[in-house]
Amino acid sequence: MSARILALVGSLRAASHNRQLAEAAVKHAPEGVTIELFEGLETIPFYNEDIDVEASVPEPAARLRAAAAEVDALLLFSPEYNGTMPAVLKNAIDWLSRPYGASAIAGKPVAVVGTAYGQYGGVWAQDEARKAVGIAGGTVLEDLKLSIPGSVVRFAETHPADDAEVATALAEVVQRLSAHASGVTA
Repeated sequence: MSARILALVGSLRAASHNRQLAEAAVKHAPEGVTIELFEGLETIPFYNEDIDVEASVPEPAARLRAAAAEVDALLLFSPEYNGTMPAVLKNAIDWLSRPYGASAIAGKPVAVVGTAYGQYGGVWAQDEARKAVGIAGGTVLEDLKLSIPGSVVRFAETHPADDAEVATALAEVVQRLSAHASGVTA
């Protein structure tokens, strides 16, 4: 089984625990699975239909769409900001949802995971991301969830890649996502 997965991280902070979680997914991906971390979400302008014009789509948005079109699945990493997903992640989903009827993520398997400081690990934000990406055309894998609470304490001295419980759970999510992408589901 092989699959290419595009990872979008909803936190822009350099030392973000969600960024570290994405790095852990890359490190612990099963053999044959490639996870590509998309760089540059912060450079994509807020979605505006006036600038989403064929042949003049802003380069960062066009690059995001092209990256999504070239992979088999998407893996979104969302922290929780004020009870919902970060604007940068929602903006990426908005750009990926267009052009209407020809979304770069139409029918592609998508899983949403993440970590947050609170006791629920960002589940509200991740649920909102699932809702938005599903409406945008992605095939949300509702049963693939990983919400890690207490990120500030849990990852204060340990990178998620070095946390055995997290690495195992994350590898399972990636393996199941890649199976869906390959059409090999059980």
